[in-house]
Amino acid sequence: METPANFNRPTLIEALDAWEKMLKERGFATDLLWLFEENLCFEKPHATAGTGWHLGYQTKFAPPPDDALDIAFDHFAETIARMVFYRLGKAASGKSVCVLLCDPWFEAKGDVEGFLRRDDWRISFRPGFDTEIAEIIELSRWLRRVKRGRPFHDLDFCMSLATLDEIKTYGRALAPYERFAEAMLNRLRRFLGNPD
Repeated sequence: METPANFNRPTLIEALDAWEKMLKERGFATDLLWLFEENLCFEKPHATAGTGWHLGYQTKFAPPPDDALDIAFDHFAETIARMVFYRLGKAASGKSVCVLLCDPWFEAKGDVEGFLRRDDWRISFRPGFDTEIAEIIELSRWLRRVKRGRPFHDLDFCMSLATLDEIKTYGRALAPYERFAEAMLNRLRRFLGNPD
């Protein structure tokens, strides 16, 4: 699929209005729960449960801040990559469990994969299905979640809470070498007894 030459990003409010209208037309809840990388919990398949990976979520151990969606949308809107409003399913509370994704990889995705395109915005919507997504409330399960060594997934393109913190602190996402340098400085400070 060709990338559209011209597009105008909507405001977050306009995009959310379109998203909620689409969800309502399909009979899905418009009360939304937004997740980020640290909230997703991929678990290995159990021997008795089949071969697929189990996806759950948590907001107890790493709750997203109130302004997380605003920051993620603004950061993604500065790029030319396609944004995706992606619904995972429904929570036990009835809310629609959603993530905001962004990457040029989504440019080739369309109706066949369940993505409804708005090329004038360079945004896609994936309303998904009405399956219930389990909330993980046991710390041990969340700590054992699979971070590497699992099949590639659309959700690998969501923003992390750590990146949100960087944007709030530095006004931008840090480069990998900057993250490494900051981690090393923090270790050195702890080693020298100066945690500040």
